[in-house]
Amino acid sequence: MSEIQSLTGKTIVITGASSGFGRGSAEKLAELGANVVVAARRAEVLAELVAQISSSGGSAIAVETDVSDAAAVSNLAATATDRFGRIDVWVNNVGIGALGLFWDIPIEDHARVIDVNLKGLIYGAHAALTHFRTMGDGVLVNIGSIDSEIPLAYQASYASTKAAVLSLSRTLNEELRLVDQHHTIKVGTIMPWAVDTPWWTHAANYTGHEPRMALMDDPSIVVDAIVAACTDPKEEQPVGPKARAFNLSHHLFPDLTERMSAKIADAEVDKAGPSPHTTGSIYEPMAEGITVDGGIRDRMKREDSTN
Repeated sequence: MSEIQSLTGKTIVITGASSGFGRGSAEKLAELGANVVVAARRAEVLAELVAQISSSGGSAIAVETDVSDAAAVSNLAATATDRFGRIDVWVNNVGIGALGLFWDIPIEDHARVIDVNLKGLIYGAHAALTHFRTMGDGVLVNIGSIDSEIPLAYQASYASTKAAVLSLSRTLNEELRLVDQHHTIKVGTIMPWAVDTPWWTHAANYTGHEPRMALMDDPSIVVDAIVAACTDPKEEQPVGPKARAFNLSHHLFPDLTERMSAKIADAEVDKAGPSPHTTGSIYEPMAEGITVDGGIRDRMKREDSTN
């Protein structure tokens, strides 16, 4: 069965769909014939996305959702099933960031990262698996990071939550095995390297510099991985050659890899232009950053040309 045939008519919930991986995945999955249920805080951006998908012949609905609110996530699941009868795949595309040295970031911002990235992802996983166990099958795709394997300096709370994402996915797969549903209900974790999306614009930032990271990947490779995982999820799926190389390196040389990654992150901070401290969009959504690509690589080229 081809990818298009296997996704045609499937109902796929995608959180964080107003930009970045979520938006790109929604567009691609709708092209492949899936019914997409897009969720995020920016209702007007979701409405534009639904209109875009519909004008191209796709099927989509929008549900304004703050994933840190358990009731809102329950409403998302209920709306999807009311409209399409069932949910086949849930893409837990959850992830905000607070950049800076751990002690320079206000504790409230760390707490907000935990509320969204861990508690919000757990709310989605619980809603999805409760539905899948009732229906007898389904796929949960959790969006982790290479930070799920390798802790990264200047991203302490983000890296902590992404490590938890991978641990959660592994545990859920084992619990499904215990109740003999592991053949029909799957949980996968996508683990990208740093990717050029609006995530960097939306992150809280206490580094004193514009956000950046070395050798950023194009978001298209992550979108493709998410789409593939909807029918063939992997418990641990590093995306792209850099993520795979660092993942392997950390298994072989954990201390060396962690020190190397910290030095890379520190060097990148110094290359960037100055920027005032900001909470980004971690508490309230911002108008900026509604595309799949974040434009960070273009800015980095300009910064590098002046250094």
